[in-house]
Amino acid sequence: MRYCNLKDPTFRYKKMSLNQQNSSASGQSQPKYNRIVVKAGTTLLTGGTDRLDLEMMSSLVGQVARLQFQGRQMMIVSSGAVAAGRKVLEYTKQSRDVPVRQILAAVGQGRLLQAYEQLFDRHGIPVAQALLTRRDLSDRHGYLNIRNTLLGLLAAGVIPIINENDVVAVDELSGGEVFGDNDTLSAMVANIVDADLLVMLGEVEGLYTRDPHLDPDAKLIPKVERLNDEVGAMGGPSWSDMGRGGMATKLEAVKRATASGVDTVIAGGRTSNAIVRLADGESLGTQFPAATTRLESRKRWMLSHMDESDTIVIDQGAVRALVSHNRSLLPPGVVETLGEFKRGDIVSIVGPDRGQIACGITNYDSDEIDKIRQMQSTEINDTLGHHYGDEVVHRDNMVILS
Repeated sequence: MRYCNLKDPTFRYKKMSLNQQNSSASGQSQPKYNRIVVKAGTTLLTGGTDRLDLEMMSSLVGQVARLQFQGRQMMIVSSGAVAAGRKVLEYTKQSRDVPVRQILAAVGQGRLLQAYEQLFDRHGIPVAQALLTRRDLSDRHGYLNIRNTLLGLLAAGVIPIINENDVVAVDELSGGEVFGDNDTLSAMVANIVDADLLVMLGEVEGLYTRDPHLDPDAKLIPKVERLNDEVGAMGGPSWSDMGRGGMATKLEAVKRATASGVDTVIAGGRTSNAIVRLADGESLGTQFPAATTRLESRKRWMLSHMDESDTIVIDQGAVRALVSHNRSLLPPGVVETLGEFKRGDIVSIVGPDRGQIACGITNYDSDEIDKIRQMQSTEINDTLGHHYGDEVVHRDNMVILS
C-alpha cells in the first residue's frame, strides 16, 4: 500500500485545485470547460490489434493528468475490457456470442484497470473503477448512488474509470438495450454528473459527409449546430472488428448529451494533445454545441419527474441558505414533510408560506425525514441506524426555482 505524504503529487493537485478556486474568487478568467468526460473506444485503445496499446493509453492519461493538475475534474469512459481478455486467453476469433464476450470481459477488466492505475500512478493521481449497466441508471436508488459516488470521487481528486459491466449486462451484449461501444453510456454519465464537455475519441477524426474509408472525397464536418435526419444519414451503423459502436451510435449519444446541456465533440484520439486542446476550446473534429443549458435541462427533467404531493417544508433560515448561499438542505431546516416518498424520489421544497423554492432528489424517505427533522446531521445515524449523508437534499441534486 502506498501511503500519502506531503511530497506526494496528489497533494500538489489538491493545492493547485485550491489555487484555482482562489483565482476564481478574485475574478480571474476560468476555463470554458471544467468538468470533462472523455470516452475512448476499443479500436483506439488497441490500435486495431488484439492487445491494449499502452503507448496510446499513456498519451491519453498524460493529457487527462495535465488537465487534472489545472484543477479540472476529469472522467474516463473506457472500452477495451473484451479486447484485453482476448489477449490474455489468446482468443483470436471475433465473436458476438454472449457467454464468450462475458468471459473475455471478466478476464480483461482487471487488466484494463491495472493499466490505468499504473499509468496514472506515474502522475500521482488515484483512480477508481465504476462498472455500470443501463439497469443501474434507470433505477432511482442506483441513479442517486452513482451520481453521489461519482461527484464524491471528483471532489476528492480521483479519476473514475467507467465501463459497461459486460459480465452481467446480458441484454446489452446480445443486442437488446445496447449501450453501443460505451457511446450511449458516456452521454448518460455526462448527464448524470452535469459535465461541461463530452469528448468522444476514436480512430476517425469526426463526422464526414461520407464514409472516409470508402470515399476519398469525403469531407470532415467541423460543426453541427442541430442534429436532423440529414446529419443522421451520414453515420451508417457498423460493427467494427474490435468494438461494438459506429458513427450511428455516436450520433445517438451526441443527441442525448447535447439535449442534456453538454457540449460534445467527436474527434480523432491520435490527434496530438486532442483532449487538452478541446478542453481549452480549440476547434477539432466535429463540434456539437449543447441544445440547451445544463441548468434548464436539469430543471425540466426534475419538474417532469416530480410529484407535487411529495413535499418538504423548510423554515426561513433554510430558504436563505438555499437561495442566497447555494447550500444543501440539512435536517435542522426541515419543518415537516407532505406526502409519502422514498429515497431517490424528486420532491418539491417549499418555504413557510408554501411557496415553491426548489426541487431535488431526496437522500431519505419521508418517514425518515420526519424522524430527523430539526436535528443536527451528527444525530442521523443514532436516530435512524444508518446514514446516507448529512444532507436531506444535497445542493448537487437540487435546482432552485424561486
